[in-house]
Amino acid sequence: MTVRDTLSWITQTLQSAGIESGEIEACWMLWQLTGSSPVQLRLRGDVLVSREHRQQLETWVQRRCQREPLQHILGTAPFLEWEIEVSGDVLVPRPETEVLALKAQDWLRQRAGGIAGRALKALDIGTGSGCLAMALAGIPGVSVQAIDVSEAALRIARSNAARLGFNGIDFLHRDLRSLGATEFQNLDLIVSNPPYIPTDEISRLDPEVRDHDPRLALDGGADGLEFYRILARLGQQWLSASGCLLLEFGDGQAPALIRLFTEEGWGEISAEKDLSERERILIVYPSAARAI
Repeated sequence: MTVRDTLSWITQTLQSAGIESGEIEACWMLWQLTGSSPVQLRLRGDVLVSREHRQQLETWVQRRCQREPLQHILGTAPFLEWEIEVSGDVLVPRPETEVLALKAQDWLRQRAGGIAGRALKALDIGTGSGCLAMALAGIPGVSVQAIDVSEAALRIARSNAARLGFNGIDFLHRDLRSLGATEFQNLDLIVSNPPYIPTDEISRLDPEVRDHDPRLALDGGADGLEFYRILARLGQQWLSASGCLLLEFGDGQAPALIRLFTEEGWGEISAEKDLSERERILIVYPSAARAI
């Protein structure tokens, strides 16, 4: 079969299984096998696909039709300029989290070098694959700690950081629910993509998420806000007066979160939209801090 025929076969097979992104995923599979980008694949549509590659694709397509995430099948997911190792032990990074990462990087760049005598201190809560921690560590002059309740997730995060050259990140096994006011001090930035799906809604998620992402990374309690309450209570005690808290949240949660942080006595609170124009990133400052 040619590249063109193979792309068509994968696309039609995946779409028949209810996977709307079949064409994109077909290109992604061949890209992974051949090293040719989607544009190159289309320009080389008459090139024959080897028997070995065809056999590998048949295995991948069969697994994908069973609604296993393609990122788990391939073992990696794109995030910013990297390919991140993933598995069922970590949440697959989404484009929405890239928005959070870029916002955090911008915030750090504006302040890098502005604090005499010490590096900026950043904390990633619920690091998972380590993607946010690495985004923070990519800014010169930033010291990064990253915590997660899952040892399995931390193994993947450490592996990603080592493979991509981020050897200075301090990965710690911690449960946010058991931390106290003095666990961290004088932080400049806290970022987190915490679990925010209400418990009763998890069963209604797409099977790729419901059956394959770790429940620890999804379940935000009865209303999805369990971890935000903890962060609202502890965050001001961990941050410096000029620090900032950046959080990802779910659809429709902005009003409740703004109300929650207001009631806990935080200063300026706002929500920014993601690439699909949905409110997605909460930006919160301690009462003594100034906004960007």
